[in-house]
Amino acid sequence: MNEPPAKNLLALFWRMVLIRRCEEQLVKSHQRGLVHGACHTYIGQEAVAVGVCAHLRPDDVVFSTHRGHGHALAKGVPPVELLAELYGRATGCSRGRGGSMHLFAPEVGLMGTSGIVGPCILQAAGAGYSFRLLKTDRVAVAFFGDGAVNNGAFHEGLNMASIWKLPVLFVCENNQFATEVPFSTAAGNPDVAARGAAYGMPGVSLDGNDVRAVHAAAQEAVRRARSGGGPTLFECKTYRTRPHSEGMGDFTYRTREDVEAWRARCPIRRLRESITNTGKVKADDLDAIESEIQREIETAHQTAEAAPWPDPATAATHVYAEPRAVSHPPPPATGDRQLTYMQATLEALSAEMARNPGIFVVGEGIGVRGGNFNTTAGLYKLYGPERLRDTPICERGFVGLGCGAAMTGTRPVIDFMFADFVLDGVGEIVNQIAKMQYMSSGRIKMPILLRGCIGVGHAAATHHSGSYYPMYAHFPGLRVVVPSTPYDAKGLLHRALRCDDPVLFLEHRELLGLKGPVPEAAYEISFGRAAVVREGTDVTVVALALMVHQTLKACDILARDGVSVEVIDPRTVAPLDVETIARSVAKTGRLLIADEAFAPYGIGAEIAAQIADRGFDDLDAPIRRLNGVHTPTPYSPPLEKAVVPNVDAIVGAIRDLLAE
Repeated sequence: MNEPPAKNLLALFWRMVLIRRCEEQLVKSHQRGLVHGACHTYIGQEAVAVGVCAHLRPDDVVFSTHRGHGHALAKGVPPVELLAELYGRATGCSRGRGGSMHLFAPEVGLMGTSGIVGPCILQAAGAGYSFRLLKTDRVAVAFFGDGAVNNGAFHEGLNMASIWKLPVLFVCENNQFATEVPFSTAAGNPDVAARGAAYGMPGVSLDGNDVRAVHAAAQEAVRRARSGGGPTLFECKTYRTRPHSEGMGDFTYRTREDVEAWRARCPIRRLRESITNTGKVKADDLDAIESEIQREIETAHQTAEAAPWPDPATAATHVYAEPRAVSHPPPPATGDRQLTYMQATLEALSAEMARNPGIFVVGEGIGVRGGNFNTTAGLYKLYGPERLRDTPICERGFVGLGCGAAMTGTRPVIDFMFADFVLDGVGEIVNQIAKMQYMSSGRIKMPILLRGCIGVGHAAATHHSGSYYPMYAHFPGLRVVVPSTPYDAKGLLHRALRCDDPVLFLEHRELLGLKGPVPEAAYEISFGRAAVVREGTDVTVVALALMVHQTLKACDILARDGVSVEVIDPRTVAPLDVETIARSVAKTGRLLIADEAFAPYGIGAEIAAQIADRGFDDLDAPIRRLNGVHTPTPYSPPLEKAVVPNVDAIVGAIRDLLAE
């Protein structure tokens, strides 16, 4: 073991005692009701956070889990900001938005703690990917408990970090219990460190209550990561001597004797004895340090308790990024140049990758092969494997990696091929990507694009035919784009690759070969601006994706009978341009919504509700919806045809509405 110098031991002692005293204050504050939600203390595990973070620079980053107070303090979050956060105050490190489980301080490299087990592993891998792409020697650390090693994120994150030699240190704090489930009963292989070999990385088993051992091992692991040697897995065997969360019962799943035995192995006590045994530092000196820290924590507590509450008016700020100050000209006229939908998006992606070296694409087969739908054709030769990264089949893994990358300075494009596939990663999208800007009070941006195909066709059956945009549109923080033309697809993709919000870019499979006019120059189409595809006076039809083209065919049929139909394409469903729809309904008095996706709880229901709310007096007939059948998608062509609205169905629906 490389023994730290005496001054380093004192620094480690100081930081460990700071964590302990802060946590003890939080226990008291919880009992007083100052902590308004959960309080997961780190008492007993201080040696791990301090031993690892001692080797991190301010620009290195840490991702943690629900028991993250110690990691926050070890990385440099001031105690007053941690206390204020748990007290729900505006001066808290997350501005009162996070509490015990959601701590953010990107200014010191704490990129967030999560109440969900596992995402921190993927996000640290994503940060490592950013650092590799940006050619820096920064390091990412993921702290997680033993419960996370039985989660799929552990396998997917460690596997990706290993095959790409990412500069990441994975630190498992094995405190013997995942909530109240003993690790001994939850793992077929209880030797976490031994699992490192399965991923081709060093796995190091450590006494997590010996800060000197952790410090020495972390020094080598961080050095290895910085020098390009790749990731390391630590298993730090330790114990939390407080309940899983303050106020919870503690002795139904473990005994008082076990807790007392581990308290006797207190990491602070062990370090204190090691320091005094050298004879260079007296016990009185350490007592003085502890007294000084106690005074600091008491002052921090008083300051935090007196801090102001957040302004309720800010409760919904930072859900989305602040609009860019730079304006862009209106989209150009379409012109005569013809491209397919796929060619238009490829042109936009290629141009943005040339403009922004921080853009990289991950997905299955998007490298040399160019993607299942040629979404990246030819780009591998231009930008190489780091920017066109073929992945294992691990959608949750590379979506979570993309989240961490977007947090740390790059702009990932997640090509998930089919919308059905990315459902494996929906937790990362909804619980992490969509909420990151909000939880960090706008201090962390989320410039990530997630793209893939939607829609029924080609007898693809039920696992390659979903649309799902109503689901994503429901969640705050996400932009959801559903283009219907090559022109719109190019302009919206440029926009998506320049904004700071996460964007779901959903492309109907049956439109990829559609040709249309597309200008050569780059241009942006703003989100939340519907297109009036066809003007009319008798009825308004709002249609999405393939239904736009089916509706236009229906319009031609109806025009023979003198029926004038106005067609609105929302282009984006989040945000949704209700104003354009409302103006059209004020003119026509009738509204039909044509949508291939299921009717229950869908976009049509949202449009109908909003138009009924703001344009009820303009309506001359009830609002009608025409949707796909509420069923999984069948395989056989006659069955497939039966579940999707066609031109005849649209014509019939419009005629029925006009007869109302």
